[in-house]
Amino acid sequence: MTAITTAPRALPAPVAIPVREWLPWALFVGFVMLSALYLVGLDQGATSLFGGHVVHEWVHDARHLLGFPCH
Repeated sequence: MTAITTAPRALPAPVAIPVREWLPWALFVGFVMLSALYLVGLDQGATSLFGGHVVHEWVHDARHLLGFPCH
């Protein structure tokens, strides 16, 4: 029986992405995530940006899923 072998291929060199290209996107994603965390977890009571309980009712199940107590 003959064994068929292949020579291992060299991996391509990694491409360096400059920080100035990905840093604005990382900051934007971080801002969006912190805003979502605020709306889900902290928007009620004294720190509320919106009047009433509209935001609280819209994200009520997400609050429980993330472990925030609300009642």
